[in-house]
Amino acid sequence: MAAPLHLVAYLLAGLAGGLLALRTGIPAAPLAGALLGAGVLSMSGRLDTAQWPAGTRTLLEIGIGTVIGTGLTSTALGELRQLWRPAVLITLALVGAGLVVGLACSRLLGVDPVVALLGAAPGGISGMSLVGAEFGVGAAVASLHAVRLITVLLVLPLAVRLVLGGQPAPPG
Repeated sequence: MAAPLHLVAYLLAGLAGGLLALRTGIPAAPLAGALLGAGVLSMSGRLDTAQWPAGTRTLLEIGIGTVIGTGLTSTALGELRQLWRPAVLITLALVGAGLVVGLACSRLLGVDPVVALLGAAPGGISGMSLVGAEFGVGAAVASLHAVRLITVLLVLPLAVRLVLGGQPAPPG
């Protein structure tokens, strides 16, 4: 198959995976499903590795940045004025913990240090997989974040209910 047809095949595999994942209700379903669909096709060895046209990654990064940026509202800014101290503390704690866990995974479990550090870093699947792609490990980083995100979204609501005695915390 010619290179442009390979890209079409990868796009169709990603589209199919993303649409199928949407039906499951899992967190970040379209991204996780597209990653799985295109990844399975790539790992099958039936097609050459995708060679995307120059600028494709840049356009995708601009698109993802735009989607994330549109979620930053004046309400969020107002909340940040009150929550900046916890935001700094949480950020420092999570980055520090991510570095410790990433280095431990690398040294104790033999995981590639770049994969381990980026996979343990706080952040969303989209952003961290793009950072990982810059280092050539985007799929591995996305996989680690997908496992983390799904686990957190399944376990944390239960943990919050247990800690707070079945009552959700009051807003603000």
